[in-house]
Amino acid sequence: MTLTTSALLDLSHTLAGSYLSQFQYPWEALDGIKDLILSLGPALDPEDYLQPAPQVWVHKTARVAPTAFLGAPCIIGPDTEVRHCAFIRGSALVGQGCVVGNSVELKNVILFDGVQTPHYNYVGDSILGFKSHMGAGSITSNVKSDKTLVTVRNGGERLETGRKKFGAILGDHVEVGCNSVLNPGSVIGRNASVYPLSSVRGTVPPDSIFKGPGQVVLRK
Repeated sequence: MTLTTSALLDLSHTLAGSYLSQFQYPWEALDGIKDLILSLGPALDPEDYLQPAPQVWVHKTARVAPTAFLGAPCIIGPDTEVRHCAFIRGSALVGQGCVVGNSVELKNVILFDGVQTPHYNYVGDSILGFKSHMGAGSITSNVKSDKTLVTVRNGGERLETGRKKFGAILGDHVEVGCNSVLNPGSVIGRNASVYPLSSVRGTVPPDSIFKGPGQVVLRK
């Protein structure tokens, strides 16, 4: 499986496109998300974006529930819905037409346009590609239990990330089933699906279905 940024993500569907294009692998971009938002925010058109708090930019067409928490820095894009009790801890770049649902927590993330995290999701130190979807209760686990650095497993290949915190990379149009756990360093290829109640470790090829460990089939 090819794990490069260009193989996983259509960079035309995010304000972070130019930034992400600098990196061979998308997880290399995680360290700079905060600074990216702080550089993008002041350049946004004040005719289109409100600034309800310092370093928080919300498009005027976005719908943000009064009980949602928007931590700085963050950008909420056009036509995005942030539902009741969503907790955006900060360093979150949320694109156009996204859903950040009830009790969802975001931290140090890029959500491309059309991403849905609608129910009880935790997404941390992760990048979710265009129109990817996290089923209810599915989460990205971003720290290993032994606190060692995260390695991306790709078949027999091991890629050292040098990162203690790294959740998952979802390619474009990925579907993650309800109550699944994406273990640290998971990379899901474009157009892949993950069965509900799965525990994913390593990589899932594009255009495939993850049914369980060792049970991955290509779409027909």
